Amino acid sequence: MITIRPYVCTDAQSLWQLFFNTVREINSRDYSQKQVEAWAPDNFDFDIWQQRMAGIQPFVAEIDGVIVGYTDLQASGLIDHFFCHHQYQGKGVGRALMRYVFNAATERAIPRLYSEVSITAKPFYEHYGFSVVREQTITVRGQSMNNFILEKWL
Repeated sequence: MITIRPYVCTDAQSLWQLFFNTVREINSRDYSQKQVEAWAPDNFDFDIWQQRMAGIQPFVAEIDGVIVGYTDLQASGLIDHFFCHHQYQGKGVGRALMRYVFNAATERAIPRLYSEVSITAKPFYEHYGFSVVREQTITVRGQSMNNFILEKWL
C-alpha cells in the first residue's frame, strides 16, 4: 500500500538518491548522457539539496517504509518536483502522488496547476489532463535541453 506523508529533513538523502537515479536511469531515454549528468551531477552540493527540499516541502510516497516517490505543490500552483523511484514506476506511485496533489490543490483553492516537465514525463502529465502551454529550451550547468510547460485548470 502506498502512503503519502509530509517531508521531514531526514528524507533529504533518500530523495537525492531517488532523484539522481531516476534522472540517470529513466530520463536518459530522452536526454543525452551529458544532459542527464548536468541535471543530476555526481558532485552536487548536498547542502543546496537540503535547502531546496526544505523550501519546497514535498509530499513523500512510501511503500512498506521505502521512499518510492515525491512531489510538491507550491501556493502558486507550481509542481516543482515530481519523481517516482526508477524501480517502482508503473506501480501506481505516480497516480497516488498526482491524486494527492489534486486533492491538496482543491483544499487550498488553487485553481491552476503547472509544471516544467521533461520529455519523459510529458505523456504522464497529459494522461492526467495537463495541456502543453509551450515547449522551451533551458540550460542546466552548461547543457541545453528541451522541456515543456504544462498546465491543468481544476
